Amino acid sequence: MSDVLVEVEGRIGIVTVNRPKQLNSLSSKVRRDLAQAFENFDKNDNIDVCILAGAKSKAFIAGADIKEFSKMDLNNREEMENDWRITNVLSNMAKPVIAMIDGFCLGGGLELAMSCDIRLASNTAKLGQPEINIGIIPGAGGTQRLTNLIGEGRAMEMILTGNMIDATKAKEYGLVNDICKSEELRDKTLELAHTISEKSRFAVIKAKKSVKAASRMSLEEGLKYEQETFIECFNSYDGKEGIKAFIEKRKPNFKGR
Repeated sequence: MSDVLVEVEGRIGIVTVNRPKQLNSLSSKVRRDLAQAFENFDKNDNIDVCILAGAKSKAFIAGADIKEFSKMDLNNREEMENDWRITNVLSNMAKPVIAMIDGFCLGGGLELAMSCDIRLASNTAKLGQPEINIGIIPGAGGTQRLTNLIGEGRAMEMILTGNMIDATKAKEYGLVNDICKSEELRDKTLELAHTISEKSRFAVIKAKKSVKAASRMSLEEGLKYEQETFIECFNSYDGKEGIKAFIEKRKPNFKGR
């Protein structure tokens, strides 16, 4: 069976790391296959929202395949960037991506989850960047995305100690959006994905880009971008349809344009 499973439920694309015996750790091949799967979904007009999951085990994704590290040569940044292309694919997807975190979410697993747009966790989830424990540092966005999400002090403590935090603290920090029981996680994640998929695809994509602009632009640049994007949505078919449907007290018939 493949180490990466791809399935479709309605207009939701689900990509699952399927290495339960290895705690869903990420080999180079798995990272390449994940990148390809998400790129395919981003191009698929029948998919509105994507989910990243791990096969049922003790871990969502327990990190990189450390055994593979001992056999790898890594000499420059370009090689590293190419090997971990999946984080850029996730971060730059036009469509929203939800990370469904059940169990251990460590190292590269947390870096993948942080590259997603929304993170839901089970009450058994444990999150951390433990790379310091083997004499290295996070290298696939961990030092940067974690700091952006929870602040420098908290990120510094997690990265320098290598300690894990539980789901409750992760929610307190703003690292995950919500927590539920493990047996309810898939249904809750799908419910959220379906809620988003019912909106205008055109507006959802524009809204995601505008939110992302907040961490990539100055406030002045971001506000200008938001205004320009608002005008695009206001003048779109879906914008006109949504306003008309609101006035007529009916459900809008969005076309994604």
